[in-house]
Amino acid sequence: MSDSMNKTGNFRKFLLLWTGELISSIGGGLTSFGLGVYIFQQTGSAASMALITLLGFLPTLLLSVPAGVLADRYDRRLLMMIGDGCSALGIVYILFCMMRGGASLNQICLGVSVSAVFSALLEPSFRATITDLLTKEEYAKASGLVSLAGSARYLFSPVIAGFLLTVSDVKLLLVIDICTFFLTVVSAAVVRKGIHSNVTEEKESFTQSIAEGWHVICAKRGVLLLVAISSAVTLFMGMFQILAEPLILAFADAKTLGVTETICACGMLVSGLILGIRGLKGHYVRTLGISLILAGSFMVGFGVFENIIPLCVSGFLFFSTLPFANSCLDYLTRTNIADEAQGRAWGLIGFLSQLGYVVAYAVSGAAADAVGRMGGRGVGRGAAAVILTAGACLAVIAGLILVPKSIQELENPLSSSDGS
Repeated sequence: MSDSMNKTGNFRKFLLLWTGELISSIGGGLTSFGLGVYIFQQTGSAASMALITLLGFLPTLLLSVPAGVLADRYDRRLLMMIGDGCSALGIVYILFCMMRGGASLNQICLGVSVSAVFSALLEPSFRATITDLLTKEEYAKASGLVSLAGSARYLFSPVIAGFLLTVSDVKLLLVIDICTFFLTVVSAAVVRKGIHSNVTEEKESFTQSIAEGWHVICAKRGVLLLVAISSAVTLFMGMFQILAEPLILAFADAKTLGVTETICACGMLVSGLILGIRGLKGHYVRTLGISLILAGSFMVGFGVFENIIPLCVSGFLFFSTLPFANSCLDYLTRTNIADEAQGRAWGLIGFLSQLGYVVAYAVSGAAADAVGRMGGRGVGRGAAAVILTAGACLAVIAGLILVPKSIQELENPLSSSDGS
């Protein structure tokens, strides 16, 4: 009761922090879109685009566990400021190379990797800060808004980037992204002044902290099983994420790609706003399973046609399911982990649940190129075939969420027993 009273009135601070992350997400989306188009125009290969995405993601994933430990040991808001501010260095390097006549694939890979290393500090600290700021009753509403901020890179960035690329080039997108880093640092600094630093007093080693995070996750079989299923889900969703752009660029230009991505991402805007206003009122496990089954079905629809209109419809419906799935995953996990272990637990959860993305980014581009060559229809239809297969697999895997009793019990954390 006292903890909830201490957190009363913090939702405005959360909104300020969320606004900073929203701006950062838009800036990052501009860079991601611009570099993707730049690489595809240079190489014509889905594998090269996938390599950039992999290098932007892998350092963040590998460092998420120690970053989670740091989030429990040190000032979480300060870590967010360091992560956001220093991640701009990699983008500055890419911009510098382009201003000297053009950036090679290796130079882009290096810059993206440097930016990702510092970004690794952000996610566990941001998620743990939400727990510091809000009461349990506010988690579901906050999760919807966090999902909306994450979707901004798909909602706003593509159409903005597509338009800007018709009047300028990728360097302008990089400059805008660099400017957004400083705005997010300021928002974190303001929030930092308003709340106390929640750090642990123990002087345990990193290994001990990581082991404790693993123990927290394993304490409830349902949490561990949910993380394992999430890893399989991210594998198939990652394939969609990386192959949607080469699929469209194979028969359309960058401006059309930007408009299409924005229309598709409007699905996240609609459902994210619904969750932000109303939240969820229970049935989290059922909602999670059904939303992911639908997501897989809409992925299948996305891979069938080579026409913008059905692609937009399927993409819109696909993205509309994601905020519901993310909100349910967040709630079921967060409410079954003690506040003092949130940082290290989220670091491990982020690492384990996103291993599927690593596999997807490593193989999907090469698979699309290979399928396109075998069929003689090009990389676009190769990407479509891989997306269609991944969607069918996602729907099947998602159905498993509705079965285990240990996952069902996560909706009532006080009544579920350890290891049940």
